[in-house]
Amino acid sequence: MTDHLFNLHGDVLAAMRRGPRHFAKLAFALADDEKPADVEQQHFQGRVTGAGPGDELTALWHRTLTGWDLAAHAAWSQAPPRTDERRSDTYDRLGFGTDLRKALDHAVPVFKEPGPTIISTTPTSWYSRDTAAARSFYWTAYERLLRRKGWSDAAVAGLDEASHAVVERLADPTRPQAYGARGLVVGYVQSGKTANFTGVTAKAVDAGYRLVIVLGGTLNLLRGQTQRRLDMELIGQENILRGADPEDPEALIGVDYQDDEDWPEKFVSHQGRPSALGAFDIERLTTRDDDYKSLTTGIRALEFDKQVRTQPLYAPDNLHRAAARVMVVKKNKSVLSKLIKDLKKIGGPLLSEIPTLIIDDESDQASVNTTDPKKWEEGKVTRTAINGQISQLLGLLPRAQYVGYTATPFANVFVDPGDGDDIFPRDFLISLPRPTGYMGVQDFYDLDRTDESAVGGAERAHVRGIYDDARGDRLAEALDAFVLTGALKLYRAAHDPSLEDHFRHHTMLVHESVRMAEHAALALRISSIWHQASYTGQEGHARLAALFASDFQRFADDGLPTPASYEDLRPHVSRARQLINSGGTPVLVVNGDTERDYDQPDLDFDRTPHVWKILVGGTKLSRGFTVEGLTVTYYRRKTQQADTLMQMGRWFGFRPGYRDLVRLYIGREEPAGKTRTVDLYEAFEAICRDEETFRAQLARYATLIDGRPQVTPAQIPPLVSQHLPWLKPSARNKMFNAELVEIRSPGEWVEPTAYPTAPADLRHNAEVWRPVLDLLGTGPVTLPRDAPDGGRVETFEAQIGTLDHQELLKILCDLRWSAPAQFSPHLESLLSAGERGEGIDDWLVLLPRQTSSRCVEASVLGSRPLSLAHRARRRGDLFGAISEPKHRGAALRIARANHAGGRAGDETLEALARERRGVVVLYPVVEEQPAAVAPAEVIAPERLVMAFCLVAPRSSTAAQRSLVRFRTVDSTKKDSAIIERGAVGS
Repeated sequence: MTDHLFNLHGDVLAAMRRGPRHFAKLAFALADDEKPADVEQQHFQGRVTGAGPGDELTALWHRTLTGWDLAAHAAWSQAPPRTDERRSDTYDRLGFGTDLRKALDHAVPVFKEPGPTIISTTPTSWYSRDTAAARSFYWTAYERLLRRKGWSDAAVAGLDEASHAVVERLADPTRPQAYGARGLVVGYVQSGKTANFTGVTAKAVDAGYRLVIVLGGTLNLLRGQTQRRLDMELIGQENILRGADPEDPEALIGVDYQDDEDWPEKFVSHQGRPSALGAFDIERLTTRDDDYKSLTTGIRALEFDKQVRTQPLYAPDNLHRAAARVMVVKKNKSVLSKLIKDLKKIGGPLLSEIPTLIIDDESDQASVNTTDPKKWEEGKVTRTAINGQISQLLGLLPRAQYVGYTATPFANVFVDPGDGDDIFPRDFLISLPRPTGYMGVQDFYDLDRTDESAVGGAERAHVRGIYDDARGDRLAEALDAFVLTGALKLYRAAHDPSLEDHFRHHTMLVHESVRMAEHAALALRISSIWHQASYTGQEGHARLAALFASDFQRFADDGLPTPASYEDLRPHVSRARQLINSGGTPVLVVNGDTERDYDQPDLDFDRTPHVWKILVGGTKLSRGFTVEGLTVTYYRRKTQQADTLMQMGRWFGFRPGYRDLVRLYIGREEPAGKTRTVDLYEAFEAICRDEETFRAQLARYATLIDGRPQVTPAQIPPLVSQHLPWLKPSARNKMFNAELVEIRSPGEWVEPTAYPTAPADLRHNAEVWRPVLDLLGTGPVTLPRDAPDGGRVETFEAQIGTLDHQELLKILCDLRWSAPAQFSPHLESLLSAGERGEGIDDWLVLLPRQTSSRCVEASVLGSRPLSLAHRARRRGDLFGAISEPKHRGAALRIARANHAGGRAGDETLEALARERRGVVVLYPVVEEQPAAVAPAEVIAPERLVMAFCLVAPRSSTAAQRSLVRFRTVDSTKKDSAIIERGAVGS
């Protein structure tokens, strides 16, 4: 009865591929019995309610219901995906009653985790769910492997959805007219992007793509890691062996995985050669150890057999019978040159027929053109090497689809959208959701958390700051934490053997510098600390016991085995020390101009049963390289590029069974110059906010209106944010095409200096400001100024008045500039403040009286006499400093800037301050000496520069932070407005 029930349900659900239908009616039609009792709701409900772990019938319904929950377009429901309403519509179609619905909801909760965010040129596609199901040989094998690896039904369904979203935005491989789509997929650092593009590759080859080129990083090790992953999870044993018997020892001779601990058990098996099973084979043009080489077997290896020679390869009769070719190549000029040379030998006619998928892993590294566009215009420089070679590949293969993958997309969206031969994601931009089980920014930061009891909880649990104080650099403590966490993993594995596989590797990362000499010195220091730590003596045990009690026991996960006391853990400390010290040293240095360091057997996570080491390095440990088992990180390296810093966050990732043990030792007062220090923990928070702002903007544009996209990436390239002034989004040579669009700086001093020189423009600006002059009081008021020695209070005089925010915006929007781009980002912030719920009510206007012995006053356009300031232009049309420190201090305190400390006399300024009030300081400037202006003279507005400075109010809300945003300039639309706004005050 049980087998019959399972088979019947499987047949019925398979028949529901397009969506749910009445279950009992369909079961009756498919069953041999006249009235199958197996589908009576009461009997089925009892099976669901009584099912234990691993029940196949429940798993089958879990997969099916979750798939229906996630379907982006459901013919049977108008309700959005991931909602109770969608599930209710599904039950209605199935004909299920109330009790069975409750039982299934308990067994299979509605999947409500967010899906991918998509900005695309079109919401519909050739690649429907029916199309995907009709040809799914490699996807089905991949899906089956993931479940065998322990992936949940929800995780597999989420990957299915996200990878489907990518493939449906590629061109139909069978379409007669060639089209090459360009797209970008944005994931989180170490969040499973490889799993996504493996799924995309599986679905793409099933659909008909016959050449797959994976650009697998810039290092041999990274390329090899990607090759192994695809071989293990997609290509499979039979394709690797090319049809030989995997049980035959002779067949393994020459196979690149014969020394791999996971071969063949963990490599996917298709249960026979795919071409003999009605599918098609995949031929590898690269192996784990060998990158692409000029084809030794001749160009025949890149030619495709046609069943119908009179039809092109992309014709369905040919395409679905041809073998696919897959290669994983390093982003290296020499390697790509060989590939391009071989493709050219084939010739254009055949290449134009090959549906090709190019996947670019870490697409913001090496792939982006970093030459100055000005040099392009001068004809001096062309593209950088790798960018030029990718452009050649796309030109040689008209049916090539380019999909870039990255966790740091800023350099990619700064690519010129008007350059048709470059890699700007003109067709789609997809942001992947945070995966289930991923340990990311939310685990290390309390971003905008409102629950006071929880604020700081993430930092207390995982972050250990390195300050310039009595605790020193805490490196010895970090080593103790590494030993202690290793012992805790051994303890947990002993008490729960299912965790043992997660603890195969145990690593610590030390990252202080990019300099090789410093790495060597640091490794020696770590070795010295290690050998003096007395981990086998009473002193060492006492130190570890204290750290266990004060830290790891306090933050232990209640759901995982944790010893009640250090004495219970002590037996495992010795074994942890032995594993770390295996080979005679606990430390491995990973750097160098060559890749010989990666050839160390102790660092091969694939071939070595256990890697328990402290890794010291720099750049080569910071991008693409997955440090398996990473538990303790000691990080003190500085950089001024946000994308570079984010890629160093190796502590982000999946930490099954030991999330609570992860510790980050990070510099909080790292020297940056002679007088300044930077807080690296704060820097990571800033770039995490940059990333979340970017994703939020994508989500805003991704919402369809009347079934159509609001915008495409080419129409409005996403804005890139910068939350820390010293931390730029990307390297300077990747930002040639970036333009400042907004500088949000509440509580910060803003001082424009790009005033016009033409008399007509100066007159215009004076006329614009003229109404404000009448708002100023007739007599000056006395305001406190900063005392240089902190002693008695000094003062200055100023005329003051108030101005409505909307009136100020009208003035600022009407001003003329010699370089408009200097002030427009600040103006954009003031214009959008209301949209963010950070409204400004009014502005206090200050016009200081000059105190110099040569100061004079003059009237302009019939105003009361103004106190004139003398300033000189320093660089072209730009002035030097215009404001004076004494005026800045008063204005900042009135606007309640955080960095303006309280001083004597503040009660005068406090009386002028208001919530949501900013300050404008006016400086009527003459460029000639004031002596040239006679006292009480009427000055011509053409001679006057109406300069000003301002400080916007700083709200008490945490959401109002400093922010810089950039946009991408389209070289073909330099004069077009990208952001449109209604009239101010309308």
